[in-house]
Amino acid sequence: MTKPTDSGPSSRRGVFAAGLAGAVAALAAVYVIAGPNGNTANGESCKIALQAAAAAKPFATGEVAAFLPAQKPLGLSEIAFLGPHDELLKMSDFAGKTVLLNLWATWCAPCRKEMPALDKLQADLGSEEFEVVAVNLDRGGPEKPKAFLQEIGVSRLGYYHDSSNRLLQDLRAKARATGLPTTILIGPEGCEIGTMYGPAEWADSDAVNLIRAAMAPKAGS
Repeated sequence: MTKPTDSGPSSRRGVFAAGLAGAVAALAAVYVIAGPNGNTANGESCKIALQAAAAAKPFATGEVAAFLPAQKPLGLSEIAFLGPHDELLKMSDFAGKTVLLNLWATWCAPCRKEMPALDKLQADLGSEEFEVVAVNLDRGGPEKPKAFLQEIGVSRLGYYHDSSNRLLQDLRAKARATGLPTTILIGPEGCEIGTMYGPAEWADSDAVNLIRAAMAPKAGS
């Protein structure tokens, strides 16, 4: 019986090296998909967000019981959308401010329902330290969403938008958006504090108490 030819140790080392290179390439591909912020977010740069998530956790009850405090906060400073004057904005433009980032669309019934509460939350807590940033994802122009907001009396929220849906895609790539509405509480350093999938009564005292608790930890604390 003829035995398979053994190509020797050097050949086996070559096969091993090729396999290792393939594994490294696959890992690099995952890193690129998640983005550098997503892979380093639980490091020193998001330390305050981790403290904020821990502070908010006991307040995830009642209207915000579904709020998920981040265990490994993602860095979100590079996610982008358009501002009220169609200017390109990134979360880094809100540095120093805690942001409640809400993704919504006029075709999303739960989104429509929670807009008045988000508007009231902005009226009650909006300041140099906090802002509700509700980003509209309608595919068409701004006429329909703006008309809807005017119709229901929303006046405190800035009109942020992304008709390309790139923002939603970026957050899906980071496993932080499965549908609408999705709301992410983001700390002053641009790191995720926690995420809510689905609607909430954001003007309720449960939500206000959670946000205030999350805003308590400060740099150097």
